[in-house]
Parts: sequence; C-alpha cells; structure tokens
Amino acid sequence: MPDYAALIPELKDWNNGNGIDVEAWISCAGNFQLAIGYSTLFWPSFVPFEAYVLREGFTIDGLRAWERQCGSDRKAIESVMNHIHIANTHSSACTDISKERVVFLGRVLRDVYVAKLAWQFPDRSFTVHFNDSEVDDLSDYHLTFFQNDHKPC
Repeated sequence: MPDYAALIPELKDWNNGNGIDVEAWISCAGNFQLAIGYSTLFWPSFVPFEAYVLREGFTIDGLRAWERQCGSDRKAIESVMNHIHIANTHSSACTDISKERVVFLGRVLRDVYVAKLAWQFPDRSFTVHFNDSEVDDLSDYHLTFFQNDHKPC
C-alpha cells in the first residue's frame, strides 16, 4: 500500500488537523475538469497506424522523421514516439515535484499501460518500460512502450 500521507502531506492538515483519506481529499480539493484531463493520462488512447501502435495525437511528419533517423528499427521508432517524461505531465511551475512522486506516478502509469494495451490489443505483445532507477534529473524518468514482434521493414 502506498504511503499516501508521505506523498500527499496535506492530507494530515484537513479535518481540523485530524487528517483525511485520499478519496475524501479528492472530493474536497479536486474538480471535474482536472479529472477529465487526468483520464487521458490514466486511460490513454492508443491508435494502430500502419504496423505501429502509437499514443493518440502523434503526427505523421514526426513519425516519418523518426523513421528516417531510426531506419528499419520499428521497436526504436515506437519507443521514441510513445515515450512520455513523467515530470512533463505538469508545468515546470509545479512546486511539489519530487523523486518519490515522479517514481510513484511512473510505476502506476506503467501498470495502466500494460493493462490498457493488453485489453485493447489482445493479439499483440508489448514491452512497457519505466526507468525507475536512480537518476540525477527528474526529467529523465520516462515511460514508453513498443510491440515485441516487430520485424525490420
């Protein structure tokens, strides 16, 4: 079980200092617009395109540029097209970023991607990778995925 009190120190300040659980905190501090926005992060849209499976919102120009750079290595192309930097999911003005929060979020997103890809593409096999090892720069924590059975072009 995650230590939500450590990840969200504000929990202890609610209810006249008696604390509050995460779901109650969400109902007090959250809003529907943020919930809708976060749904795109926690249940992302994946799109089959040609031999690829990509996160929705990719551009064909971007894909073609990576194809030129990576040649016939479709795993590398998918990996770079599908990667997200966890620290970039919020503005650089966000002051509560920490290694513990970035790693927690990255691990949860890894599990979400594994589940969503298996559910949406049961006939395909994927590798979902989150580098949760020690890094110097929080922006180096990233999540990506690629299909395991790609053949060179």
